[in-house]
Amino acid sequence: MSKSSGPEISIENLENKTANVDPSIVPSGIGKRHVQALLMFFGTTIGYAMRVTISVAVVAMTDSSTTDSNVQTYDWDESTRSIILSSFFWGYIVTQVPGGYVAKNWSAQKLLSLGILFCSIFNMIIPAAAQIAGWSGVCACRVGMGIAQGCLMPCMHTLLSKWAPVPERARLSTFAYAGSLFGTVVMMALCGILAASSLGWPSIFYISSSVGIVWAIAFFTWGSDSPALHKSISEDEKRYIQASFGQAQIDTEEEKIPIPWKEIFTSIPMWAIIIAHCTQNWGYWLLITKIPGYMNAILQFNITENGIVSALPYLIMWILSFPASWLSDYALKKDVSKQVARKVSNSIAHWGPALALVGLCYVRSDNAILAVITITAAVGLNAGSICGFQINHIDLSPNFAGTMMSITNCIAAVVAIIVPLVCALIVTDETDAGQWKIVFFLTAAIYFVGNLIFVLFSKAEIQSWNNPELAKVKEER
Repeated sequence: MSKSSGPEISIENLENKTANVDPSIVPSGIGKRHVQALLMFFGTTIGYAMRVTISVAVVAMTDSSTTDSNVQTYDWDESTRSIILSSFFWGYIVTQVPGGYVAKNWSAQKLLSLGILFCSIFNMIIPAAAQIAGWSGVCACRVGMGIAQGCLMPCMHTLLSKWAPVPERARLSTFAYAGSLFGTVVMMALCGILAASSLGWPSIFYISSSVGIVWAIAFFTWGSDSPALHKSISEDEKRYIQASFGQAQIDTEEEKIPIPWKEIFTSIPMWAIIIAHCTQNWGYWLLITKIPGYMNAILQFNITENGIVSALPYLIMWILSFPASWLSDYALKKDVSKQVARKVSNSIAHWGPALALVGLCYVRSDNAILAVITITAAVGLNAGSICGFQINHIDLSPNFAGTMMSITNCIAAVVAIIVPLVCALIVTDETDAGQWKIVFFLTAAIYFVGNLIFVLFSKAEIQSWNNPELAKVKEER
């Protein structure tokens, strides 16, 4: 392992950072860490809102029954629509690892601001691209959006690893990441309303993009990479946050340490996260991209009902994420180990939806209410994933959490590409409930196996490679 180019790292200089600070004494009131979490919440809200617009919009874009002559529709078959739905992730996988590297070595705050800005621009030109180049133009824009948004998760993890104190990690991380659910809820409901309005489906892209541009400017102005770099944070809050990490985190520009790529890729707990992330992505993106089509073809919901009902499961998931995170942090206060807390949360998030999807296979297609309840359970129980595998990167290595997230999210994004394409091969006729059953059974099996591996092999302790220089000093002693 090569040595850092910065000054020598020792146990003593790391301990001096947090000397005489009690991390259990929490500064009162709303702190800068809460403001940063709020900004990140809106960032993930907007990022996911733009990401999921196409799920409902593509239904309206191909609805030949529309009576509004001012809104163009397209004759795209299911295979073409599946390609469009997966195209975002073609670009998304390209910038995951580079995004994690740039976030760690340059600025996660600035990179995330620029990423959402360019994503908004690509999203805004989708209506024009569709008119000029058809479905290939839409795919090109979605690829561009994926490239721009590839930095989202690595930047979020990098920022949270600096801003979320250990006693508040589950709550602040869940709040920030809950924006992904909130954005999904708002946009899926709004998409149906906008598509059915006189503004038509193009307004879906114009409105979401405008909000994204505003947020990018706001975060560039008021966001910050860490407490150490924030201009107006109180000394008490800064010391509290830094003391909570103890010797686990290097937080100064002078003490950068090289990324231990070999150790990360040969870590069994890391691979447990990768597998859990992949299986979660399979289920999440199957439901988010295909449920609108299922509700339209099998449950016979119109475009307005489709958007609202498709958003309902994500509303429940968003609501459940808050008590789930509170219970996770509360369990830690009651001396439940982080490892147990993460595994229980992840099991609820994977095995719960697996059971719900199996149940959905036996719900009659004419019983729309029970079908919606079952789908809502399948999505809603997934709220536990944020307190499960999704913050487990930070448990293993606060110093390289962003890099680790870029790796797992890159691999999991490949799964997100495959999901709609595999579904298109299985569901050749959207009105055939039997074909949908195959998809749901397959997804339930993937959920079950993925979490079983996570339960058996995941860890929640700081790994020695989190600070290779410190580990070497200890060995020499």
